[in-house]
Amino acid sequence: MTTGAPTPTHPARPRRSRLRTFLPLGIAAWLVLEIWLLTVVAGAAGGLTVFLLLLAGLVLGTVVIKRAGRRAFQNLNEALQRGGTPAPSGGGNGLMMLGGLLLMLPGLISDAVGLLLLIPPVQKALGRYAERTFDRKLRQAGPGSLGDAFQQARMHRPDGKVVQGEVIRDEPGDTPEGPRPPLTH
Repeated sequence: MTTGAPTPTHPARPRRSRLRTFLPLGIAAWLVLEIWLLTVVAGAAGGLTVFLLLLAGLVLGTVVIKRAGRRAFQNLNEALQRGGTPAPSGGGNGLMMLGGLLLMLPGLISDAVGLLLLIPPVQKALGRYAERTFDRKLRQAGPGSLGDAFQQARMHRPDGKVVQGEVIRDEPGDTPEGPRPPLTH
C-alpha cells in the first residue's frame, strides 16, 4: 500500500487554444443563423427570390475569384519578367478571393461579409491588421519554433542580397579520428 500520489506515466497534455475550443461552436452557430435567415427571407419574399439571391452570389463569387486570380497571376508574371519579386499588394488579391469564396457559399450573412471584403478601404485595413498581427507573433516566437525559422529566413546581407544556406556546427568530439570507411551500396 502506497501513501503518495502515483507519478503519471505520460506527460501532461498541452492546453487547447481558444481558437480550437470555440471555432467549432462558432461555425455551428453561424450555420444555424444562416439557415434561420434564409427561412425568414423565404417566408417574406418567396423561395424563388432566395434561390435567385443564392445563384447571384455564386455567379458573382466566381467572377470575383477569377478576376483576383488573373490579377495575381499578372503581377507574378510582370515581376518575373522584371527579374524581381512581386510587390506586396497589401493582401488585396487574397482578401478578394476570400470575399469571392464567401459569396459562393450559400447564405446571406456570408454574402454580406463577402461583399464587405470587396471594398478597397476594408481590404487595406484588414491587410494592415493581419501584417501587424503576423509580425507580433513572429517577435513573440521562441527559438526553435516556426516563427524563429521565418525570422532566420528574413536575414539579409548589408548589400540587400539574401544568402540561403544551412549552418552546421562541428563540435570537437563529433569528428572521427581516423580515415572514413568507404561508402558501400
